[in-house]
Formats: sequence, structure tokens, C-alpha cells
Amino acid sequence: MLKALMILHRCCWLAFLVILVAGFFLDFTSLWGWLAIALAIAVRVVLGRMLAPRGGQDPAGERPVEVEPPVTGRWSALNSPTSKVPSHGVRAYGQAYAIDLVAEPVESPRPRFGWWPLVRRNRDFPGFGAPLLAVADGTVVRAVDRNRDHLSRNSYPALVYLIFEGLFREIGGPGQILGNHLILDLGDGRYAAYAHLRRGSLLVRPGDRVRTGQPVAECGNSGNSSEPHVHFQLMDNPDPDVARGIPFDWREIGVPANGEIFSVASTAVR
Repeated sequence: MLKALMILHRCCWLAFLVILVAGFFLDFTSLWGWLAIALAIAVRVVLGRMLAPRGGQDPAGERPVEVEPPVTGRWSALNSPTSKVPSHGVRAYGQAYAIDLVAEPVESPRPRFGWWPLVRRNRDFPGFGAPLLAVADGTVVRAVDRNRDHLSRNSYPALVYLIFEGLFREIGGPGQILGNHLILDLGDGRYAAYAHLRRGSLLVRPGDRVRTGQPVAECGNSGNSSEPHVHFQLMDNPDPDVARGIPFDWREIGVPANGEIFSVASTAVR
């Protein structure tokens, strides 16, 4: 049911775009386009209700799942589930408890959001190419790193472009939104997802067993991303279309709130 609704949602937006373009060449009422948008919104509301925790309980039970952090060094949190749930505004794609991380090394400050320059190269951001680690022992179930790392969208004009770009990515499905991504099966119906990875950086492939702390990929800027960063989440299904988010805690850190800076020491593979 969830899969069918997700497909219907994407089809509604695709229909709206087709009607919008066709309106420049054919003479017909724009009502059909508005109906497509209305249906897309209605489907999204239904999806939100269906993906909400059952019976008011978190899907992981009373306590979040404890795992290791996926990064080392000095980082700050954005769109944190500590600040609000769903952290990214929607529960779709298993991201109710997802978190975004940007590198904040003292010796190399991260470029700030503003009016100029319109875009930046990825090498201007200290997080680009940073190693990402397995948060627990597990098995690789999905590994994609063929998508390009695009220029940043960290200016006001570029942000407007990102919003429209996001609509087309939504139509393309979770692969276009996540960009290069990795999904690990941690067992007991729990899956860890890493998104926006650097193109060609994957060190593992489907079927590989990984150990806690093992390098698995690098931070990139692929998919629906404004700048090089790490998107991390736990979910209850390897298919983001039908997954529900699972709350987590990073061992000895917890979950940093929006804007909170934290540091993680390097650890050996366990």
C-alpha cells in the first residue's frame, strides 16, 4: 500500500508538469493541473499518517537504538530529530529521525550561506571527501555511487533553484533524492542509511559484511543536497519508499541538536 501511494504521489507531480508544459501548446483548462497538485498533497497527508509511529510508540520501542557515530572529527548538526520530529519536515523515505552533518574543522572554516558566490566547488567545503564509518556490524544491502557531485546550492538564488530541482528529484524517486547512498542491514529489522555520498567513494558492495568503525565511503554532494554533508538515518526497511524512521543515539554523544558542534575521536575497527 505504501509503495503504491508513493508511486501515485510521484505520478501526480509528473502529471502536473506535463499539463503545465502542454498548456503552452494546447488550449485546455488549467483545472486538471490544480487537481493533480491537490491529489499529490492529499496523498502526502495520507502517507504521513500511515508512516507515523503506531500507537504513539517509537518504532524501536521505549529506547532509541544505540550505534556509533558515522564520522570522526569536528562537525555540527542540522535538521536534527532532537530539535523536532520529523526532523526533515516529512516522514517519507524513512527520514523521520534523520540528521544532517556538516564538517566544522577549526583550521578550515566552512563557507557560509549568503548571496555571493552563487555556487561553490565542492573542494571549498572541508567535509567533502571526509571518511564515513559503519555505525555497527552489518551487511551491505544497497550501495550506489554513480551519481555526480554537483556544485553547491548554498546561496539564496541557488536555494530557489534547489527547491525546483527537488521537485524533479521527487518525481525520480528516492534514488534521485538520496543521490549516492549506502544502506546497511544491522539486524533485528534495523537498517542504517547514508546519503549524498561522494561519487566513486564506496569501499563496499552489496553482500559485504562490515565491522563497527570500518570506513565505507566518503562524504559528498550528490542528490538533493545544498552542500557537501552527511545525511544519516535508521529505518525499518531497506526500501526508503516504504520505510519508517527509527530513533537512534550515538554512543557517548547522544544526538546533537540543530547548530550544536560536537567532536568524535578516531577509533579502530571493532
